[in-house]
Amino acid sequence: MIRILHITMGMNRGGIETFIMNTYRKIDRRKIQFDFLVHTDKECAYDNEIKKMGGKIYSVPARNKGVLKNKTALNNFFENHPEYKIIHQHVSSLTYVLPLKIAKRHGVHTRIVHAHSTKQGGSKVHNYLHALNKFLVNSFATHYFACSEMAAKWLYPKSQIRDGNYKIIKNAIDLEKFNFNYRIRKRKRKELDLENNYVIGHIGRFNPVKNHRFIISVFEEIRKREPKAKLLLVGDGKLKSEIQYIVRLNKLEDSVIFTGVRDDVSNLLQIMDVFLFPSIYEGLGIVSIEAQACGLPCVLSDAIPKEVCLTENIKFLSIYNPVELWAEEVLSYCDYSRVDNSNLISLKGYDINKVVKELEEIYTDASVVS
Repeated sequence: MIRILHITMGMNRGGIETFIMNTYRKIDRRKIQFDFLVHTDKECAYDNEIKKMGGKIYSVPARNKGVLKNKTALNNFFENHPEYKIIHQHVSSLTYVLPLKIAKRHGVHTRIVHAHSTKQGGSKVHNYLHALNKFLVNSFATHYFACSEMAAKWLYPKSQIRDGNYKIIKNAIDLEKFNFNYRIRKRKRKELDLENNYVIGHIGRFNPVKNHRFIISVFEEIRKREPKAKLLLVGDGKLKSEIQYIVRLNKLEDSVIFTGVRDDVSNLLQIMDVFLFPSIYEGLGIVSIEAQACGLPCVLSDAIPKEVCLTENIKFLSIYNPVELWAEEVLSYCDYSRVDNSNLISLKGYDINKVVKELEEIYTDASVVS
């Protein structure tokens, strides 16, 4: 049995975590098992499912709880768990790569760093750490993954990009779950009393990167032109209460639905008529792949990597364009007839079964080296 240690902040529902779980559910667990080193002591959304599939979850204090405390916990962990010879750290930037560095000191032979973003927020210190570790990345990692070309260029040095010393691992999805189903759409729209509405949807954490303030501004303009429009916001996060306040301030309470965190995203995508995703930046945006698979037209920020464009019904706009233009594009799909795009998505390489085989080979080869 090959045990892979995935290192994340926590296993709540988000793009990185969704990709890991998509892979975990499909991988041959008779040969390869996933375990997790997380940086929270709170229970996360996927914890129970991980344990049911045979995965172990270990916790260390996050860096913001104390740098020394974090470093000591990581040293203790790798000292007490010499069985892990392959680690796979998922990152948005290189500001925090201490697990990879400490794992190297403890003889972990295969250390994978996996880029899932194209920018970062944070202070000048964060920017400095990212730049420094980008220069030094070859000293603490052995394998270099990215979800898109833009993400690779963000995380790895120009010389490494030029030499092709990295691998794109596509943010693939389970296409069986995300094919268009008219019966589910009809039933779910009836349950939410949305049978006669034009439903604009968004799925994402309520944090600054997802640009919820902008979404509300666009929707406010849409409502002026289409009174039957409804906005479906799926997710949770630190800015949720602020966005709810803005909705009340603009008297949109009857037109905006906050679903919270859901485990039936595939069903919610069936309900929507168009998917709105004006992120300030994304590594790729796995939810936009899911949306396209089930036949949804998408209006996206042009800051999102173009690799996400897998179907014809996708529009890219700058977040600096006026909200009137965004509203116009969203409303241009009012008469759109949805079709199932899952076969097309598969042909473009975003079928999770294909990516799982790719990762199984990489992990197996690494275990031989280890």
